[in-house]
Amino acid sequence: MKAIYLITPTKKSIDGLIDDFITKSSSRYKAAYVYFTDFCPDNLFNKIKSSCAKSIKRCKEINISFFPYESQVFTLNIPDAFYRCYSPALEKTKDKDAVLQVMAEQIVTLCATLDENPGVRYKSGPSDRASKLAQLVEKTLENYYKTDEKSQIKAKTHSQLIIIDRGFDPVSTVLHELTFQAMAYDLLPIENDTYKYKAEGSGGKEKEAILEEDDDLWVKMRHKHIADVIEYLSISALSQLMKKMPLYRKEISKQVVHLNIAEDCMSKFKPNIERLCKTEQDLALGTDAEGQKVKDSMRVLLPVLLNKSHDSYDKIRAILLYIFSTNGTTQENLDKLIQNVQIESDSDMIRNWKYLDVPVISSFVAQQYKYPRRDRSSEETFQLSRWTPVIKDVMEDAIENKLDSKDWPYCSRCPPTWNGSGAVSARQKPKASYREERKSSARLIIFVIGGITYSEMRSAYEVSEAYKSCEVVIGSTHILTPKRLLEEVKSLSKPKDMVCIKDE
Repeated sequence: MKAIYLITPTKKSIDGLIDDFITKSSSRYKAAYVYFTDFCPDNLFNKIKSSCAKSIKRCKEINISFFPYESQVFTLNIPDAFYRCYSPALEKTKDKDAVLQVMAEQIVTLCATLDENPGVRYKSGPSDRASKLAQLVEKTLENYYKTDEKSQIKAKTHSQLIIIDRGFDPVSTVLHELTFQAMAYDLLPIENDTYKYKAEGSGGKEKEAILEEDDDLWVKMRHKHIADVIEYLSISALSQLMKKMPLYRKEISKQVVHLNIAEDCMSKFKPNIERLCKTEQDLALGTDAEGQKVKDSMRVLLPVLLNKSHDSYDKIRAILLYIFSTNGTTQENLDKLIQNVQIESDSDMIRNWKYLDVPVISSFVAQQYKYPRRDRSSEETFQLSRWTPVIKDVMEDAIENKLDSKDWPYCSRCPPTWNGSGAVSARQKPKASYREERKSSARLIIFVIGGITYSEMRSAYEVSEAYKSCEVVIGSTHILTPKRLLEEVKSLSKPKDMVCIKDE
C-alpha cells in the first residue's frame, strides 16, 4: 500500500515520516507521496534525503499553512502566539522574533493561495510588533514570488494587506455582542464549533450539531441580531413548516437546532446580560441611547459591581470597559475596584492589558491613540448593539483610500492600481453577477496579531456586501471569545514553563 503524507515541515513530523521507512523490510508503506504545507528547511529536507529518499515517489511544497475557517476568515492556528508576542518574559528573547517569522511565512502562503502579491501596510503604534511582522511579510513575499514555480517575479496585485496589533481595539474583545454567532460562542459552551443540545422527543438523549458553512441556515442567521433570529425561527413558523412540508425533515431539523441555540442564548441573556448590555454600550461609546454624553463613568459602572447576580467575568469585563473609556484609571482606584469586587486572584485579567499597550493606569505618557470614528448615527441599530468594531471603520477607510499614510505606512510601494474611488463608484456600475464582481475586484486582507472576535469577522462580510468591488478577508493567529481572551491576558505575567506552549 502507498501513502500520501500532508504534513507541516517540522522536526517532529519529519521524524515520524522517517520512522515509517526505517528499513526496507519494516517499512509501513510501499511508497510515500509527501506534500508539505510550507517551505521545508534544508536541514530537514537533507535528513529525508539521507534516510528514506528511495521510498519517496513525490515531494512537493504546496504552501497552505493557514486554516480557512470561513469563506472570508482564516486563522494561523497558533494561539500560543498571544503569549509569545505579548508576555514581558519573552520581550527580549528569540521566541517573539521566531513566532513573527512563522506568522509571516504562513500569511504569505495565504497570499499565494489567493494569487495575490499585496501592498503591505501596518498600524504604527508604541510597539514594533505590527511593523516587524509587516516587514517580514513583505520580505517573504519578495522571496516567494522570485522563486515561484514559473520562476517569474510577480508584480503587486490590486490588493492590500493591513497588519494590526490586538491592543488597537480592546473594546470589541470584551463587549457582550448580540448578533447570533458572537452571542452563541460567548454565552454557550460551544467547543470546536460543536453545539450540544437535547431535542424534544429524543428521550433526553444529547445531540450534536456542527456550526459550519455547509449549513445554509447558519450562514443566513449567524450575523443577524438575536431578536431577528428569534422572530425568523419562531415556533409558529416551525409548526407551519411541519404542516406544509413533511418531506423536508432535514431543513426542519436545522431550524430546531438554531432555535435551541437562540433559546439557550436568551435564557442566559434575560436574567443578567440584558441589564449589563446597556452599561457596556454607554461605557464603550461614552454616550447613552439618547445620544447624551456620559458625564460620570464610575456612576454607570457601580450598579454592575454591586449586583450579586453578575459573575466575576462579567464584572471584570465591565471594569475593563470603564478603564478603556477613561484611558486608564489611578492605581488607587484600580486597587479599590479589585478589592471591593473580590477579584484579587483574577486581577491580572485587568492589569496585564498594559502589555498590549492599552493604558490601565492613566498617565500623560500612556495616552492611547484613539482611531477617529465614523458617524453612524443615521444607521438603524438596536439600543443594546450600538457599538461598531473599530476594524469596520478601518476596512471602509482603506477601501475609500482614507487611511493616513503616517499612521498606516506601507512597507512596500503602494500599488498604483489600488483606488478607493473605484471601489466606491462600483455602486453606480451596471449590476454584474456576484462571481463576476468578485473576479474583477480588489481584495483587502486584514490580519490582527493576537486573535480576532466574531464581531470583527462579521464586519468583513458587511463591508464586502456594501462595497461590491472589494472583497475583505480577515484573519489572525486564532479566534477569540471574551472568556478565552481574559484567560490569555491573565497568563501573560506567568513564567513560560507555566504556560502551555506548542512544540515547533
